[in-house]
Amino acid sequence: MNFNSIQFLLFYPIVAVLNFVVPRKYRWIPLLISSYYFYMTWNAKLFFLILFTTAVSYASGLLIEKKPKQKTLWMVISVIASLSVLFFFKYYNFVAGTIGNFFGADLTLQLVLPVGISFYTFQTLSYSIDVYRGNIKAEHNFFYYALFVSFFPQLVAGPIERPDNLLPQLHAEHKFNSDDLYIGAKRMLAGFFKKIVVADTAALYVNAVYNNPGKTGGLAIIVATLLFAVQIYCDFSGYTDIAIGCARIMGYRLMQNFDRPYSAENIRDFWARWHISLSSWFKDYLYIPLGGNRKGNARRLVNLFIVFLVSGLWHGAEWTFILWGLLHGIYRVLGDLTYKKREKLYSQMGIDTKDRYVRMLRTALTFVLVCFAWIFFRANNVTELLLILKKLFTTFGLSTFVADIGVTFSGALIMILSIVIMVLLDRKLTLANYECSSGAKLVGGTSMYLLWAIIFAWLMLLASNGSSAFIYFQF
Repeated sequence: MNFNSIQFLLFYPIVAVLNFVVPRKYRWIPLLISSYYFYMTWNAKLFFLILFTTAVSYASGLLIEKKPKQKTLWMVISVIASLSVLFFFKYYNFVAGTIGNFFGADLTLQLVLPVGISFYTFQTLSYSIDVYRGNIKAEHNFFYYALFVSFFPQLVAGPIERPDNLLPQLHAEHKFNSDDLYIGAKRMLAGFFKKIVVADTAALYVNAVYNNPGKTGGLAIIVATLLFAVQIYCDFSGYTDIAIGCARIMGYRLMQNFDRPYSAENIRDFWARWHISLSSWFKDYLYIPLGGNRKGNARRLVNLFIVFLVSGLWHGAEWTFILWGLLHGIYRVLGDLTYKKREKLYSQMGIDTKDRYVRMLRTALTFVLVCFAWIFFRANNVTELLLILKKLFTTFGLSTFVADIGVTFSGALIMILSIVIMVLLDRKLTLANYECSSGAKLVGGTSMYLLWAIIFAWLMLLASNGSSAFIYFQF
């Protein structure tokens, strides 16, 4: 079920109440059943996949702990088993289609991509590896471990939780707390606003251009790309806000996944703020094992490039995602290679890199680079990507812009106002503000009650028109 559905609005309060009224010893029962039900509403036939991945990684954790001399074997078996399931359902048709096109044969299969498979696979991988490294002890209760893998708030689109954060919380006592309710409800409301009001509105214009690249021009592509930057951020961070909020109401604290990424001053800073749980996962389980920065600068840059390549592949079995990852890898490598020379040039020119306007310029340039990369991410296929890039630089006219993007005055006004409110949310509702106590709390010196009332009314107005699935469900 979608968070932004009537079904979830009926489902969640029941689960939240059971979380508090059922004794701690048995609380895992309603939570696990609810989590599995939540997952099975997408496709009940694929339930066995998450159960298989859970069982294999659980067993490997016990065997790693009980048989330390064979721990490498059991860790490798767990990793291979989890990645094999991920590869078959997510990447088989991509590889088979590429090979089949070369030989003129159809080797693809009719496969359904299990929702959230990349997210829960990475959680099971981190568990097995952490037990192997001795960072955590193996979980001996299968049902608590199964709940860690399938915990419904973050099951299908993250954040990708670590066992040392979530598992202890699943065992702990959780009593109703009014502060948690207040903070969690605000977070959920912010997420619903981002998704229903901002992301879904922007999607109307983005789809009008990107789904018809042959009938559009350069200006419309630029506007649609800027709106896609807004759409994907509000869609994904909106999901994260709802996930963190509904978990918080029940007493569980999930990790932060976004930190105003479009305020980043360089690509490195962007990836420290965007999809933080994935970036940190790649750092701990791929970049550092590859050697990190311990084997010289050349090797470090190669390791960075590999991480971004894998990141692109993680997002989807399409060449467009791979190219998107490679482009960010190029950004990062070139940025590191030229860093010292750029800083020396700034110094010679008397430019203070900490000056407010210099930082604003850096942020703007970083945003342009990120948006250009979003073109690769959003294009439906490589053929359309090449057409979009061609039109972006050759067909730049004002005459057909309105027709290209289907914009109206009222639609543009709603979009602009929505983005303004979204920016206010991100500026005011930082992590520190989410930790405030309930009551007549002032945020940034300004009462937020009027803003929350506007958001709530706007949500109710747009909710009647329905809402789409979250973008990252496909990953």
